[in-house]
Amino acid sequence: MTQAPLAAYPALRMRRLRQADWVRRLVRETVLTPADLIWSMVVHEGEGEVPVASMPGVARLSVKEAAKAAREAKTLGIPAIAVFPHIDGAKKDATGSLAADPNGLVCTAVKAMKDAAPEVGIMCDVALDPFTDHGHDGLIEGGRILNDATIEALVAQGLVQAQAGCDILAPSDMMDGRVAALRTALEGAGLQDVMIMSYAAKYASAFYGPYRDAIGSGKLGTGSVDNPGDKKTYQMDPGNTDEAIREVALDIAEGADMVMVKPGLPYLDIVRRVVDEFRMPTFAFQVSGEYAMLMAAARNGWLDEDRAILESLGAFKRAGAAGIITYFAPRAARMLGA
Repeated sequence: MTQAPLAAYPALRMRRLRQADWVRRLVRETVLTPADLIWSMVVHEGEGEVPVASMPGVARLSVKEAAKAAREAKTLGIPAIAVFPHIDGAKKDATGSLAADPNGLVCTAVKAMKDAAPEVGIMCDVALDPFTDHGHDGLIEGGRILNDATIEALVAQGLVQAQAGCDILAPSDMMDGRVAALRTALEGAGLQDVMIMSYAAKYASAFYGPYRDAIGSGKLGTGSVDNPGDKKTYQMDPGNTDEAIREVALDIAEGADMVMVKPGLPYLDIVRRVVDEFRMPTFAFQVSGEYAMLMAAARNGWLDEDRAILESLGAFKRAGAAGIITYFAPRAARMLGA
């Protein structure tokens, strides 16, 4: 059978560079390594591990187990761990007062992990939702999320985390001006080396559901006027891209060292645009819903689990992300190191 294109271009055979594993590796444009991963981890106040039903393979870890995990991260070559707390519902209140407890779960876990593996970076979520009984990221008055009052609470939270040894504060609340307030407070407290990775473009997404299960978040929209049914007044509209650029620009101007896009795979266009616009270390969060969907499909035999995990993580790097916050981090690192 005549192959006209090859007859016209006799030297053109794109498949030559795909014919063997060694040459595919040699010419690969995007390479994923354990150094690209931040391990997303949930800690709890009890003992041992508590499986998260909506996230097969993920468990809440005790402080002792979190310290062991930090040592594992060092062994696997994972540079950092992002810590999120599961707080007993009976200890929560409307203001999330436990968020600023220097002897609370987060600070205790940070100290234990830094003692166990000081070479591993620890990133702390700066937000009130794990600590509030209503599950919102801020203080509420008359059904409205209060921006400036929330920032005051976030600064108190961030300072105790930094004093406990946290290396990166990651404000995820989406209040206006919180990066500047945190940077000013850190400088004033002599903690100028503590970094800020802002959740600069965080969308009001449906993909956060399993995370709320993992941290035992309060139920939104309970019927009270003081509990809005969603977070659309402070998290971004999924239809917007220019707004993301404005949000990122503001956070950089306010003192962010790194920026983040959340969720991940459904927003790779935003990752690419942010990277191209700012040439700033830009991270993406492969969120709980992304994890749960992939695992559900794999457990049903619809996907090759290992291949799908690495392919999804590679997509972030191909889009330009400096790294990925993911629940798959230890598993992916083991596969990449094999």
